[in-house]
Amino acid sequence: MHTKRILAEGLGIYHCMSRTVNGAAFFETREKEVFRKMLHQIADFSGVEVLTFCLMNNHFHLLVRVPPAEGVSDEELLRRYRVLYPKPTRYQTASIGMMAKELHADGSEAEAIRRRLLARMGDVSAFMKTLKQRFSTWFNKTHDRFGPLWADRFKSVLVEGKGYALQTMAAYIDLNPVRAGIVQDPKDYRFCGYAEAVAGLSGALRGLSFVTAGLYEVSAAEALKSYRMMLFGKGSAPVTGAADVAGLDRASAVRVLTQEHGHLPQATLLRCRIRYFTEGAVLGSRSFVAAHMDTWQRASGRKRRARPRTIQAEAAAPLVLLKNVKGPAYS
Repeated sequence: MHTKRILAEGLGIYHCMSRTVNGAAFFETREKEVFRKMLHQIADFSGVEVLTFCLMNNHFHLLVRVPPAEGVSDEELLRRYRVLYPKPTRYQTASIGMMAKELHADGSEAEAIRRRLLARMGDVSAFMKTLKQRFSTWFNKTHDRFGPLWADRFKSVLVEGKGYALQTMAAYIDLNPVRAGIVQDPKDYRFCGYAEAVAGLSGALRGLSFVTAGLYEVSAAEALKSYRMMLFGKGSAPVTGAADVAGLDRASAVRVLTQEHGHLPQATLLRCRIRYFTEGAVLGSRSFVAAHMDTWQRASGRKRRARPRTIQAEAAAPLVLLKNVKGPAYS
C-alpha cells in the first residue's frame, strides 16, 4: 500500500513531532503536565495507542500505533466522547445525553453521529489536529496570549511495526532528554514514555511491551528489562557529526548492560514510582488501602469504586497506591 494512502487512512505506526513557533521554550513543568494529560485523553478518544513519547521545552515526539476505527459500538463511542469532557458544562452534558438518546433510537440521526465521531478516530491526522488545537486553546487562555502556538502542522514518519526500526525510533524518542543534557538516565525525565513505564503506568508498560516484543503478552518486568538494555545499548553509541549532543555515560551503559542486565534496583524503582504520587493518595498494604478506600467511598458518596494500583509487586509485602482521592474524608 502506498505511504500516502496509509497516512490518509490512518493505519500503521508513526513518529509524529511538532515544534513551537520560532522554537520558543514555552513549556515548563505545568505545561508538560497538562499536555501529557491531554495526550492520553485524546489518544483514548481517537483509539490511538501511545507506544512512547517525549515532551521537551519547545517540541514533542510521539510514537503512536493507529488501528482502524472498526467495530466500535455505540457504548464505546459515547465513552470515548465523554473522555474529551472530564468536567462537562451543562451544555456538554445535555449534548451527550441527546447523542445517547439518538443512538439508542438508531435512526438517521444516529448514523450521522456515528459517521461524525468515527471520522475523528483511527486517523493520525485527526488525532494530531485535536491534540494540538486543544492544547493551543488551553495555553493561550492560561497565558493571556493569542496567535499560533505551533510552527507548522506536524511532521510524521511511517515506521515499520516490528523489530529494529521500531525499537530504534522508540529509543531515539526516549533518549531526547539525555541528548539535550537534561538527565543522564531517561528514567529520571518524567515527561517521556520510558519514565512513565518505570513508574508503573499500565499504558506505558503496554507500549514498551509492543516495542520490545511486538506483542502485549510479555510481562511488565521483562519489557522494562529488555527496553532498558536497548536504551543503554543505543544511547551509549557516539552521535556521528554532533559533537555538542550529549549521550549516555559509557560507564553507566557498561554497568546496565553487563552487571545489572537491564534490571533496576528495587530502591530505585520505588523512588521513580513515588514521584508520581499525588495529594490525597493512600499508600500501604493491600488490606490497608482497601479499608481506607471503603471509608473514602462512603464519605464522598462516590458510586464508582476506585482502582488501587500495585507499585512494588516484587517485594514480599507489595505496596499498593490509591490515587486521586478527593472528598470530605481526605480533604
